[in-house]
Amino acid sequence: MTEGAIEASIETWRRRLRYALAAIYGFIGVVHLVATDAMLPLMPDWVPQPRLVILATGLCEIAGAVGLLTGRFRRAAALGLALYAVCVYPANLKHAFEHVHVEGIPDSWWYHGPRLAFQPVFVWAALWAGGLIDWPFGGRRGSGQGATEISGDPARPPKGPGPDAPATIREP
Repeated sequence: MTEGAIEASIETWRRRLRYALAAIYGFIGVVHLVATDAMLPLMPDWVPQPRLVILATGLCEIAGAVGLLTGRFRRAAALGLALYAVCVYPANLKHAFEHVHVEGIPDSWWYHGPRLAFQPVFVWAALWAGGLIDWPFGGRRGSGQGATEISGDPARPPKGPGPDAPATIREP
């Protein structure tokens, strides 16, 4: 497979992940809006105005889902969804360790174990799908229209006449 074909394949998977995350976060956002009271028991006691926080998180999930699908807001939405996944972790911990029952959500460790373990994957997925990181598939991405190829990997030296050559800009 050529380097161009590999990059095209990676971008295809990045786009697919964006659509999947947009569907997941959009759906969960709507659930937060229509089943707010059912989620109140999940909120840690130290969260002020828990009902308002649940409604706000639903709106943030929907905004993040829409933002992932738009080029202009994609990076901001990806960062927002990654931060969101970190911020809701205390509620996930409470749900698991205090055995809080919420109608329609399993309360066994077959559900909570993977959910807690994969929360960092959701953080990574949002950042990768939004184009903020390339790890583990490539070097660091730049900003702007194209991506700046910067590689710290000795197996993938920079393009150009020598090791001190300027970074190459790839056009989308």
